[in-house]
Amino acid sequence: MKFILSPNPYRDRGLKAAQSAEKVLRNAGGETVLCVPFGMDGSTELPRHLRYARLEDEIDSADMVVCFGGDGTILHAAKDVLNHHLPVLGINLGSVGFMAELELSEMSSLSKLCVGKYRLEDRVMLDVAIVRDKTVIYRDVALNDAVITKGAVARMVDISVYADGHMASSFSGDGLVISTPTGSTAYSMAAGGPIVEPTAANIIISPICAHSLHAKSFVLAPERRVVARIERHTHRNAYLSVDGGKAIRLNHGDEVRVQLSAHKTHLVRLTNRTFYESINQKLGQL
Repeated sequence: MKFILSPNPYRDRGLKAAQSAEKVLRNAGGETVLCVPFGMDGSTELPRHLRYARLEDEIDSADMVVCFGGDGTILHAAKDVLNHHLPVLGINLGSVGFMAELELSEMSSLSKLCVGKYRLEDRVMLDVAIVRDKTVIYRDVALNDAVITKGAVARMVDISVYADGHMASSFSGDGLVISTPTGSTAYSMAAGGPIVEPTAANIIISPICAHSLHAKSFVLAPERRVVARIERHTHRNAYLSVDGGKAIRLNHGDEVRVQLSAHKTHLVRLTNRTFYESINQKLGQL
């Protein structure tokens, strides 16, 4: 098997975790290639003795991507492999890492990959589009969430939410989170949304700090088509961020349209930990 090792240099200082993984995988008969997933800003220097390859040159011949970092690193990898259907395994170097399968202390378990002792877990994704004056001006795919927020000014944004053309909610507040079950333990949970088993196929909508007694979270069926409209009487612009990426400015009257995507992320599972064990451990409830 050929493994792309994809470290976050800001989390994996000196790429020590990636180098340890390389030794385990090569000793087990695997082939590895090191691909840094994003550009460096100069604050972190990469080890000069290592050989680096471009992800786009290696992805077609690879069997799996192994990420080192937090959930953000896995989200980045999910976008990189979107059209290649490669499974992704996360090794947690962050603070929580809900999507990561292994902790740093469990690195030896990587040897199981080379003999097929793993399983894949499919996670649904969301197609996200911004429609302005009936024209799509932006598209993206989310594994975690699409988040609409107000700007830095303290005024609220007015949002109406529709499911299959029927109004589900209308409120003034700090914004809205539209998430997958995978993203239900991220910003959605912090905004008061429900925790949903990550292998489910629902769409979750959760208001952020709504100035209303009636604005609640909804868990929608997978076939629903969600539209969040920035009302024209809103006093300030809002912004859309998909999976924590670059914020896109929304004008009054813009619509954010979201539906379940045909794309899925395939996460690698090596341990027997259940979702409930993981969430209790990672949220510090035990």
